[in-house]
Amino acid sequence: MAKEFSRTQRIGDQMQRELSQLIQREIKDPRLGLITITAVDVSRDLSHAKVYITVMGRDDDREHIAQNLDILQDAAGFLRMQLGKSMKLRSVPNLHFHYDASIRRGAELSALIERAVAEDRKHQNDAED
Repeated sequence: MAKEFSRTQRIGDQMQRELSQLIQREIKDPRLGLITITAVDVSRDLSHAKVYITVMGRDDDREHIAQNLDILQDAAGFLRMQLGKSMKLRSVPNLHFHYDASIRRGAELSALIERAVAEDRKHQNDAED
């Protein structure tokens, strides 16, 4: 039996695909970095959508992240209009952009795990010698 998804999840998934293409093709600001949309959470009444992004390359530079969020928030009206043209919705949600730190945090945790495993192997080798 297929897993059922709510309407808001399907709309969020479609908005994620459409926004990633729109940002890549239509936003011509040279200050904008390589943006990846990680998720879109749409409210139940379809009035608001939280768009979670990551900025490739310089994840640790808060100033660069804030600048990219400002650029996207300034373009939110344009992006909303373009979404209205491409998606068949009665009303298009207001877009709110947020930085998603989960990928950076995941990489940090992965590095910590790798370091712990390496130290554990080192201690085992020392104990055997």
